[in-house]
Amino acid sequence: MPNHLMNTYSRQPVTFVKGDGIWLYDDKGDKYLDALAGVAVNGLGHSHPKLVKAISEQASKLIHVSNNYHIAEQEALADKLCEISGMDKVFFCNSGCEANEASIKLARFYGHNKGIVNPEIIVMDKSFHGRTMATLSATGNRKVQAGFEPLVSGFVRVPYDDIEAVKQVASRHSNVVAILVEPVQGEGGINIPKDASGYLEQLRAICDAHGWLLMLDEVQTGIARTGTWFAFQHTNIKPDVMSLAKGLGSGVPIGACVASGKAAEVFTYGKHGSTFGGNPLATAAGLATLNIIEEEGLLDNAEKIGNLIREGFNAEFKETKGVVVVRNAGMMIGIELDRPCGELVSIALAEKMLINVTADKVVRLLPPLVMNEAEANELVQRLSALIKAFLNS
Repeated sequence: MPNHLMNTYSRQPVTFVKGDGIWLYDDKGDKYLDALAGVAVNGLGHSHPKLVKAISEQASKLIHVSNNYHIAEQEALADKLCEISGMDKVFFCNSGCEANEASIKLARFYGHNKGIVNPEIIVMDKSFHGRTMATLSATGNRKVQAGFEPLVSGFVRVPYDDIEAVKQVASRHSNVVAILVEPVQGEGGINIPKDASGYLEQLRAICDAHGWLLMLDEVQTGIARTGTWFAFQHTNIKPDVMSLAKGLGSGVPIGACVASGKAAEVFTYGKHGSTFGGNPLATAAGLATLNIIEEEGLLDNAEKIGNLIREGFNAEFKETKGVVVVRNAGMMIGIELDRPCGELVSIALAEKMLINVTADKVVRLLPPLVMNEAEANELVQRLSALIKAFLNS
């Protein structure tokens, strides 16, 4: 039988048919430890009974209705997001790149309202914001951009975690209206600023001084992944705009552009929209996700288990040549090696584990937030053995 799917993914030779917690099962009945969670999506693990119930009950009542009408589930989820973030308004969409598109449009419209004809946004090297034309143009990765030129203009790129570079742009570019930054770079290799809170606080101060918007891409860091609802909550600042997706719906596609203060009032009637964004099914899944995270103490669990995993790997690799560093922000874990290690993905799959390699040399782990200590220890033991064998081969 021919495969009629476009060749956009290099898929691993496995088909999963069911899941339970941190475990997946393929069509042959084999069991896999999932340390990737659909790339930070399945925070509640697989087939969480409370989530299944919420989705099933909503599907039996109403799946979709146009945004031309009030949607009770959407309004309830917006209320919850503003409650836990301290922000003011939410626009719902379907994905992380759409949430970032909304942020970019909001920043440009904000600039035009200030009389800036060609607004510019400061973005970072090694960032990843999506694969639409505007978000791949904002992304700091030539591999993502290659072949899609001409790119969208209006972005000024600086090194990540470099405040002086931002200050230099401020002194030379009068059209800047916003900074778009990931609190922790996920696709870039789990890159954490040297002074994580200080970095965001200094960016906040620069934005305040120049009347810019501080826009945080929390698509991967948000929804308890780093041990707080949102990564900015490890600091004393609040962004003007925040983009969310991935873990928000636990696998049901949903994204959100959340805004506060002056940014919350930028969009007006007819300036942005989405057919499916915020429909009853997606927002019911999002509301159930947030409630379950609260009920089951998964914010604290993410911090505890993430640190346990980092400490476990550090102990295992104490005398292992080839491991540069193990770093984490909650349950965003990166194991940086001194050589390309992409083949570890297929090696781990053969040993019934799901992992990811990004930035060529970084093993990226994004386990479900429901992972317990025994499962974390099993992950550390099994994966450290594979990495040691790889480095010694």
